[in-house]
Amino acid sequence: MSEFRIHHDVNELLSLLRVHGGDGAEVYIDLLQKNRTPYVTTTVSAHSAKVKIAEFSRTPEDFLKKYDELKSKNTRNLDPLVYLLSKLTEDKETLQYLQQNARERAELTATVVGSSATNFNVPTTASKISMQELEELRKQLGSVATGSTLQQSLELTRKMLRDKQNKKNSGQPLPVFPVWVYERPTLLGDFLVGSGLGTDTTLPIGTLPLASQESAVVEDLLYVLVGVDGRYITAQPLTGRQSRTFLVDPNLDLSIRELVTRILPVAASYSTVTRFIEEKSSFEYGQVNHALAAAMRTLVKEYLILVTQLEQLHRQGLLSLQKLWFYIQPAMRTLDILASLATSVDKGECLGGSTLSLLHDRSFNYTGDNQAQELCLYLTKAASTPYFEVLEKWIYRGIIHDPYSEFMVEEHELRKEKIQEDYNDKYWDQRYTIVQQQIPSFLQKMADKILSTGKYLNVVRECGHDVTCPVAKEIIYTLKERAYMEQIEKAFNYASKVLLDFLMEEKELVAHLRSIKRYFLMDQGDFFVHFMDLTEEELRKPVEDITPPRLEALLELALRMSTANMDPFKDDLKIDLMPHDLITQLLRVLAIETKQEKAMTQADPTELTLSGLEAFSFDYIVKWPLSLIISRKALTRYQMLFRHMFYCKHVERQLCNIWISNKTAKQHALPSAKWFAGAFTLRQRMLNFVQNIQYYMMFEVMEPTWHILEKNLKSASNIDDVLGHHTSFLDNCLKDCMLTNPELLKVFSKLMSVCVMFTNCMQKFTQSMKLDGELGRQALEHGAMLGLPPGAERAEDWARKEFTRKYLAEHTDAPQLASSFEATITKFDKNFSAHLLDLLARLSIYSTSDCEHGMASVISRLDFNGFYTERLERLSAERSQKATPQAPAPRGPPAPTHRVMVTTQ
Repeated sequence: MSEFRIHHDVNELLSLLRVHGGDGAEVYIDLLQKNRTPYVTTTVSAHSAKVKIAEFSRTPEDFLKKYDELKSKNTRNLDPLVYLLSKLTEDKETLQYLQQNARERAELTATVVGSSATNFNVPTTASKISMQELEELRKQLGSVATGSTLQQSLELTRKMLRDKQNKKNSGQPLPVFPVWVYERPTLLGDFLVGSGLGTDTTLPIGTLPLASQESAVVEDLLYVLVGVDGRYITAQPLTGRQSRTFLVDPNLDLSIRELVTRILPVAASYSTVTRFIEEKSSFEYGQVNHALAAAMRTLVKEYLILVTQLEQLHRQGLLSLQKLWFYIQPAMRTLDILASLATSVDKGECLGGSTLSLLHDRSFNYTGDNQAQELCLYLTKAASTPYFEVLEKWIYRGIIHDPYSEFMVEEHELRKEKIQEDYNDKYWDQRYTIVQQQIPSFLQKMADKILSTGKYLNVVRECGHDVTCPVAKEIIYTLKERAYMEQIEKAFNYASKVLLDFLMEEKELVAHLRSIKRYFLMDQGDFFVHFMDLTEEELRKPVEDITPPRLEALLELALRMSTANMDPFKDDLKIDLMPHDLITQLLRVLAIETKQEKAMTQADPTELTLSGLEAFSFDYIVKWPLSLIISRKALTRYQMLFRHMFYCKHVERQLCNIWISNKTAKQHALPSAKWFAGAFTLRQRMLNFVQNIQYYMMFEVMEPTWHILEKNLKSASNIDDVLGHHTSFLDNCLKDCMLTNPELLKVFSKLMSVCVMFTNCMQKFTQSMKLDGELGRQALEHGAMLGLPPGAERAEDWARKEFTRKYLAEHTDAPQLASSFEATITKFDKNFSAHLLDLLARLSIYSTSDCEHGMASVISRLDFNGFYTERLERLSAERSQKATPQAPAPRGPPAPTHRVMVTTQ
């Protein structure tokens, strides 16, 4: 189970339980992730878990009754759920959390009910009836309403199933039987209560001799065995879906009556099976139930032939009650199994794959009873035929024809074009999905391969290629699962090879990935030099003032002027101006279901004005079926990496421009040149930081990870492996580039901001110095010609210096204005060093605690001579001294202190 699936399931569970407050979903997500182990269902573990919950429950009888009811319905994953609940009973904190919320909900419900109950007055009855009278009245009402109630419930079930299936298959509604099929009970072949042979002209059976009683009872039994009431044996009205009961004349001889009660379960089973056959023959119950009902009908016909033969013997006077009991024995066992299966299917409301699971489990349970197992195998084989027809079409051709929604794979109406439009539209994951309750238990292990096999062939079909599996063979049900596994494995291998060859060779997947790497991961150096030179002025503007067609034209020019002109897919590269900056985008992705995410979601996007540099990104046009691999989700990850590296490249260019403009410092006098020493040192430290970070990301993260991806793509055997390798490549790049850790991301963003502010400050200062020199030169020339008054020159010089001092002070993040250029540079140095030390300290923690060994490489690059390590140690020593309370000064002479020499770079 993926991390995002656990997030979803925990939040849905908390919503269903209606719990709020507490530690939140994150605590339980972390708890589940740390305790993930495969659960193996055993009879002992399930029984012990059931006993533990029963002991913990206040009403163990109710729990055990509910458990048995769900077990009889063949509910999936019941034992793992009970095991989980038994573990919850051991966690005291979780129990208190759930109990507190349950108590609050109960109090709230009681308050609502109490307030609403005050508006009504319940009238009191003038007379009372006894419990016995009440019970008799209930029985009378039940016998009257049973038939109509059962019929209404069946009609309601059929309507619900029909509406559900018509909703899925809107273009092809299900056919419906005419109404008179359900309104004529004589068509069912079951007992018609109150329509027996009648007892008006019959003699009381107690007055007849034993031979006559036996003959009369045998005749009655032959009627009852085919669903018709006799003279002395009549069927009772049904109560819900319970088994049929019979009323035998109490005057019958006891010995005869004993034999009759042994034979009557055959009639009850026949009634159950007959009703099941007629009910499940409706269109709404699906082809699997139709096939099962048809197989049962065949067996019932053989049973009716047996009864006809017995009737022939009776007319010849050769059938006694004992013979009837002897001849009916085999049929009794068969009908008992059929009735048991019919009852289980009804209770579990089984359709399609769930019906096959029940039949398979029953066949497996009858191991050792050859006749019963052979009967169940016959029924399962017959019922599985339509299911296997759908399965064969899916794994051999990639087509689903499932009008009754019985198959384990469900199709959803999703357009493949939306993969490039919607970030959240997971076409590959959601177009075809597994329906857990429709997976037959004997195909459970192969469910994922069955899903993937059809999906692979379906993709090739949607591209206009007709595919037919050359190893296609008819699938026939058997208890040996190996037969299915071999056939499905062959189909899976063929489908994997077809789709993989189609994407790799015909659609050139690897070539497209290399093209994306060339642009999004800055693999093409000369192209980016041309592009940044051409678009520098345009990208400095606010994003609202940028003209996208102009950027597209400059991109086209940069592509044609560089070696990227040889790329056959260069025309798929496009410009994209994002609505938010990279930091906001990354924090929105990382902050799932947290307060930070809600705050950022509620923020107004117009509050911040983005520059073109902050909003700029590339986009790439990907067509079907390559969009399965290079989806919008994958492209968004590429964009995050690109925006991060593009901004680093921009900061590096600004620092290099400062180096070029600062070469004029040598023209100034020695006292002025000393001002620049601190600024030049800081600039070089910043440049060293940015260049090393870029080198680390490009050559220590992306290049090795890309080579691993290429190697894995060559060895991939199916498209799911390709998807997994590509996703793993992007995830590793994002993680090792420090884009998945919010704390590191914020510190890195502050460092970049300090660098940009420093370059702006130095540019303005350099311009001011140039202007100062130009004005001085002009003043000398003008003074030489006319002569300036000294007071005016001093006033102009003072105004120019005051302007420079104010500008420098505005570009620092200190609360008070800096008094001089040296103070401003010192401020920048202090901020940069503090943020860089913070970053190194956090990297050191993550490299040791989280085993992120790649972080150690960043530390060694940024702190190659131990300069920052020494500072960190000094800071930690100062903090520890401040945290340690001052001890009282000892009496006596002071101890000599040792002087520590500290060297700075």
